[in-house]
Amino acid sequence: MKKLLKILLAIVAVLIITMLVMGKAYHFEKSIVINASAEKVYSHINSTKAFNEWNPWMKLDPNLKVTYSGNPGQIGDKYCWDGNKEAGNGCQEITALVPNQKQSTKMVFFKPFESDATSNIILMPEGNATKVTWDMDCELDYPMNLMKLFMDSQMDKSYGEGLNALKTISEK
Repeated sequence: MKKLLKILLAIVAVLIITMLVMGKAYHFEKSIVINASAEKVYSHINSTKAFNEWNPWMKLDPNLKVTYSGNPGQIGDKYCWDGNKEAGNGCQEITALVPNQKQSTKMVFFKPFESDATSNIILMPEGNATKVTWDMDCELDYPMNLMKLFMDSQMDKSYGEGLNALKTISEK
């Protein structure tokens, strides 16, 4: 029994140390080169409706309820979603737009847990193509920050799926 207790205490100590060393800040980004002009790619990111044409999370719930508000293609353009356990619910609002260069958003999640994040989609011309970098920043409270150990692989999959969909519609 003492040996089991020592093992459990060691595991708890390792988790606490890991949690403290990792900190709360989380950053993820992924890039892709799209064979289309920045202007064409921008037309697919400059409003929440355009974004949702390739947003990988829209597929998590076939019955997802989405409501839009604000003026499309302007700061304050916003959508809120309410879905199943996988999709959760929350809102995403455009906070900055630089034509043919950048879209920034703020996201607020209510379910499956409350949190918020910021995201940027940055366009950089590369000859006749455009490099698109999509990033996300958030803070995860203790002990939720331990999720960072598993988030990169899921984010890589989701962002990769979204960027590939953006590439497909932009290159048409």
